[in-house]
Amino acid sequence: MQEEQDVELEARLEDQERFEPPESFVEGANVSDDSVYETFEEEWPECWEQAADLLDWNEEYETVLDDSNPPFYEWFTGGELNASANCLDRHLDERGDEAAIEWIGEPTDEENRTYTYEELHREVNEFAAALHEMGVGEDDVVTMYMPMVPELPIAMLACARIGAPHSVVFAGFSADALATRMNAADSEYLVTCDGYYRRGDPLEHKAKADEGLDGVEHEVSDVVVVDRLGDAYDHPMAESHHAYADLVEAQSGAEVEPVSRDAEDMLFLMYTSGTTGQPKGVKHTTGGYLAWTAWTSQAVLDVKPEDTYFCSADIGWITGHSYIVYGPLSLGTTTMMYEGTPDYPEKDRLWEIIEEYEADQLYTAPTAIRAFMKWGSDYPDQHDLSSLRLLGTVGEPINPRAWKWYYKHIGDENCPIIDTWWQTETGGMMVTTLPGVRDMKPGSAGPPLPGVDAQVVDTHGDEVEPGKAGHLTVQKPWPGMLRTLYNNDERYVDEYWAEYSDTDSDDPDDWVY
Repeated sequence: MQEEQDVELEARLEDQERFEPPESFVEGANVSDDSVYETFEEEWPECWEQAADLLDWNEEYETVLDDSNPPFYEWFTGGELNASANCLDRHLDERGDEAAIEWIGEPTDEENRTYTYEELHREVNEFAAALHEMGVGEDDVVTMYMPMVPELPIAMLACARIGAPHSVVFAGFSADALATRMNAADSEYLVTCDGYYRRGDPLEHKAKADEGLDGVEHEVSDVVVVDRLGDAYDHPMAESHHAYADLVEAQSGAEVEPVSRDAEDMLFLMYTSGTTGQPKGVKHTTGGYLAWTAWTSQAVLDVKPEDTYFCSADIGWITGHSYIVYGPLSLGTTTMMYEGTPDYPEKDRLWEIIEEYEADQLYTAPTAIRAFMKWGSDYPDQHDLSSLRLLGTVGEPINPRAWKWYYKHIGDENCPIIDTWWQTETGGMMVTTLPGVRDMKPGSAGPPLPGVDAQVVDTHGDEVEPGKAGHLTVQKPWPGMLRTLYNNDERYVDEYWAEYSDTDSDDPDDWVY
């Protein structure tokens, strides 16, 4: 069966069309010179200084890569910085009055909110001060169980400001999933909300959060509750529960000095399902992860400060962390958040939003694109989508038919499409076309990014010929990589490295992800 699938895949690879990026896009692209691949290969790992240079450092790093203890690689060692300051403070002089977050809520446009960089900076500081007053300190893990409301990125950036790693749990997960993750992280603090809207209807959320808290095996010191539903849902508040609005109001005008964090200090945990049923706590660090998301946002998504950038993912997943919050905000652009679904109140909702906000990029999932196809091109045809400059896909492979529909009906054959492969564990994009450099093949993600040594190998670990099917491996470390699984180094080695690596070797070249 596997051999038949491999033959079918190889036949498809041989029959692919190619599309060139529009000349107008190439002329203005952040990266448009094909020599970037050769340069990064010749100058690896020092090539990643380009990513680090996109950030402001409190202390300059001494070494780009410390590979003395594989697979526990360290990036930008000796350097110190703060992720919140890189996403907010450094943009205030030039971008303070410009929109940082455009939030589109349900059930009506009256729910929409715009946060300028100045306003976002102020509320992040106020909530950071509130967390401080609660007793949250450096390296305390703060869990967030929240839907797509603006208080979620505010809480993330407030935690980053004070050096407290955050652990975001997708709002659609069960109460048991919340308890499991808080237990695994030994997290004593929770930020949640009363509820949210879905297709115009208010959905309770705090009751589910309270049920999850009942399953936490240690004492939870404080719970912060965002009031999203107002009078639509009257929720009980225990003594340890605090209303978010009251906390922020009590800290009005407060300013919190960003904590200087070592490049290898943990920025956040993200729990991903494991084959044994026990979630894996993927650990991402401050310097390497932030440099990676900034660089890929600039090089692949072609994000510029003046853009209005729209990623339709949920922040509860890694795509939202990397490409709604940290990547776009580190570059000083306007990032969009949408609370609702693409088909409410009508099936043209996304196109209506793109037209109204004049979005420059759209980064969405093939699942959504297939739904758009099924609904028909009449919906996007009703709207002016000419502001779009780039389209992207994430989360799964996209078939050539869906790719071409996306290219024609959403991009009007004027927008390059980036088909991106990556994982929670990689922190950001790994395999995709640089839109200003290479041709696009519908149904194919493209080559590894510059500096990424990805190889397709057979079951013995030997590289296969071009056009042949196999297993994707990464042969060298990269700045955005996970550092380990939280409190479980042994599982980290077993699950990610053991299959193709010589785990008894101290030579970095013998370790393959």
